[in-house]
Amino acid sequence: MAGRLPSVSGMSLIQTPFGFASTAAEVVADIDLTGKRAVVTGASSGIGVETAAALSAAGAEVTLAVRDLAAGERVAKDIGATTGDSVPHVARLDLTDPASVAAFADSWTGPLHILVNNAGVMASPEQYTPQGWEWQFATNHLGHFALATRLHAALAAGGAARIVVVSSTGHQLSPVVFDDVNFAFRPYDPWLAYGQSKTANVLFAVEATRRWAADGITTNALMPGAIYTNLQRHTGGRGSGSVPPELIKTPAQGAATSVLLATSPLLEGVGGRYFADCNETETIDRRGAAPPLHGVARYALDPEGAERLWALSEKLLAEGAP
Repeated sequence: MAGRLPSVSGMSLIQTPFGFASTAAEVVADIDLTGKRAVVTGASSGIGVETAAALSAAGAEVTLAVRDLAAGERVAKDIGATTGDSVPHVARLDLTDPASVAAFADSWTGPLHILVNNAGVMASPEQYTPQGWEWQFATNHLGHFALATRLHAALAAGGAARIVVVSSTGHQLSPVVFDDVNFAFRPYDPWLAYGQSKTANVLFAVEATRRWAADGITTNALMPGAIYTNLQRHTGGRGSGSVPPELIKTPAQGAATSVLLATSPLLEGVGGRYFADCNETETIDRRGAAPPLHGVARYALDPEGAERLWALSEKLLAEGAP
C-alpha cells in the first residue's frame, strides 16, 4: 500500500493500492455487493456506464437514472449481457426539472446503499432553467442536491450508505459566488460556471457528511481524470486546457475512483473528502500547487461555505418548487 502523506488539517491523506491506471473492474474485483442497491445518475454514457457495470458485476442491484430512457435501456441490456448478472433497472431523471427529481425519489421504495451523483454538463452555452437557475449549477449541483435530500430516508435505511459525487479539477476555476450563482450581475462565462458547480459538488460532500454521518451516510467527492466522453460536446472534445496525452484515461479508468469511493472497505466511515486517481489529494491555496489534475482548493472544503451552500440550495429549491 502507498504511504500516507500529512494533510493540511493534520489528518493523514487516505492512500489506497490503486492509482491512475486502475480500472473500475479492478477496484471492485474482490468486493461482494450482493444485497446492495445502487443508483447511478447519467449512466447512459461515459464513465457512468462503466460505474454502473462495475457495481452490477459485483452483485449490486443497480438503477440507471437517465434523461434518455431508450439509451438507458440499451446500456442496461449491454451490462446484463456483459456481466452475466441481472439487467439493471432504468428510470427517467432530469436533474434540471424539480418535478422529475421528485418523481424519481418518491417512487423509490426500500433502502438505498450507494448513490453516485455522476451526471453532469461542462462549459455549456448560457442557458437557464424555467426557475432562472444557471444550467450547469442546476444540473451538476442543485438537481443532485434535491435528489440526495429526497432520498435521505432511503439512504439512512441502508445502514452505512455512501454518496459519491463526481466533481472535477475544474473546481479550481471558481469558488461558489454566493451573491450571484446565476450570473445575474456578471457576464456569463461557461468555465467559471462549470468551476462554480464543481466546487459546489465538493462542498455538498462536506456538509452532507456533517449532517448525515449519524445516520451512517458518508459522502465523498472526486476528480475522475481526463476522459474523452460526451461531456466535452460543448468544448470541441477538449477540457479547459490542454491535457498531455499520457494523462488521458479510458472510461473504465475514469470510473475507478467513483467505484472505489462507493465500495472500498478503506473508505468505511470516511466522508467530506476529495479524491483523484483513487487516492485522497492534497489541499491547495493556488492553482498549479499540485500535480496536474490533482489538488483540492481550500475553499471547496470550507465547512462554513458548505453550510452556506446547503442553506442556499434549500432556499432555491423551495422557491422553485412545482
